[in-house]
Amino acid sequence: MSRIGRAPIPVPPKVQVSWSDGNLVTVKGPKGELSYQIDPVLSLKLEDGTLSVSRPSDSKEHKAKHGLYRTLVNNMVVGVTNGYTKQLEIHGVGYRAAKVGENLVIQVGYSHPVEVQPPQGISLTVDGVDPATKATKVSVSGIDKQLVGEVAANIRRIRKPEPYKGKGIRYTGEAIRRKAGKAGKSRRQKEIGTQS
Repeated sequence: MSRIGRAPIPVPPKVQVSWSDGNLVTVKGPKGELSYQIDPVLSLKLEDGTLSVSRPSDSKEHKAKHGLYRTLVNNMVVGVTNGYTKQLEIHGVGYRAAKVGENLVIQVGYSHPVEVQPPQGISLTVDGVDPATKATKVSVSGIDKQLVGEVAANIRRIRKPEPYKGKGIRYTGEAIRRKAGKAGKSRRQKEIGTQS
């Protein structure tokens, strides 16, 4: 993790980074504002449009924290600049999603539609149906990478893809391990069955 920790974080001109004595880092940018408490043992330095994170020693614990918190701060900078998007696909006959206000209403084979209410800072959109795969596409967008991933995982959990027909909710590009279904009786077995 220390190689990751040593890499400088480029800060775009429109982004402002500030931190308190207790290392509460606040990042403001065109898309919004994020704050995160990083470990007080690490020190931050902003110079010539690059932010660097440094550790006090080469102990295993400090090396691990160095890489982790540098990545978290970098994710905040990228989030307020470009934002994050996770795309999901809903596969299955009659499986679909629709936007109702800010909420997402999903029908995936249950006796009732499932309504997903996005947390603050997250937007859900239905991108239509892919003509090749006949799958409904759903996008989860926001500036907080962790929250975007969590909301996308919760939507996928509503109906995980099953291994026989591949029906369910999956990430775009996710490979589903398929299983062969039950083999039907062979002709010879049917003949034996009728003779007995």
